[in-house]
Amino acid sequence: MIDYLFHRFNASSFRLAMSIVVKNEADIIEASIRTHSNLGVDAFAIMDNNSSDGTREILARLQSEFEIIIVDERGIFKQAKWMRQLAGIAKQKLKADWVINNDADEFWLPRNGLSLKQNLAFKGSVLTCSRYNMLLDEVCNASGNCFDAQYYVTTPIAYPKGTIQTNKKRSCLLGKIGPKVIVNPHGLISLRSGNHKALHIANMLDYLIPGYDSIKRFGKIEVFHYPIRSYAQFETNVINRRHLIECGITVGPHYRRWVQILNQGGLMEEFNMNFVQSSTDIETLCKYDIVRMDPSIRKAIVSNRV
Repeated sequence: MIDYLFHRFNASSFRLAMSIVVKNEADIIEASIRTHSNLGVDAFAIMDNNSSDGTREILARLQSEFEIIIVDERGIFKQAKWMRQLAGIAKQKLKADWVINNDADEFWLPRNGLSLKQNLAFKGSVLTCSRYNMLLDEVCNASGNCFDAQYYVTTPIAYPKGTIQTNKKRSCLLGKIGPKVIVNPHGLISLRSGNHKALHIANMLDYLIPGYDSIKRFGKIEVFHYPIRSYAQFETNVINRRHLIECGITVGPHYRRWVQILNQGGLMEEFNMNFVQSSTDIETLCKYDIVRMDPSIRKAIVSNRV
């Protein structure tokens, strides 16, 4: 409690850091760093989990341009533990007052015309931000640039529990996904795997001070998620999960299904059926406000492509 209460926050000179655990994210990590730096992130704490696709080399190159601490981790994937470790590094070495707990395929965009730093110029503990899946339509798939995407899932389909994993006609991109959190590392106790929730010492104030709310829904910033960017990226992701399963690590049921499909040789069919949306699909989804078009998302992303 003392760490949080005595944490001095200066709205004109505070530090905003971003933590990311990466493994084989060469197609998107540079765009993530450039975009978030452009929006006000001062420094990055990034853990590379034995990437083999050039991600580690990209990070090393970007260190000459941005303030980045790279941690090399060769062990089996342990997201919650590693994100807590990175939050500690952001606090101690990067002197962060706020930490955005990110994945490489997520872009945190202010929705009010201000920067991330301008929106976070106050002392708090845990901020919960809504997250939306971006859709890969036929145009994006053909161009090979996922940042051409303009459609996101604004009203997810409430599929019955478990049916996304068992019914091949139901796309997980159209289902509900959890929010993400921004945390004050001073007083942070733990992060849940996936960075969806955080336990903070300030949570105690909810019980001690009537009306105090340590975990705030923060609508000024929204998170746009690019989980499926190309067939090559999707296949690599599933292969990585297969390795985790072989090592005895628990993965989500949708990944277990995809690994089975991969082993049966049907992953390309799965990709085309559930992840590449036709113009007719998009039109229907927009008609019922399941999907919404927003060109400003694409404009906000600073891509490394030339």
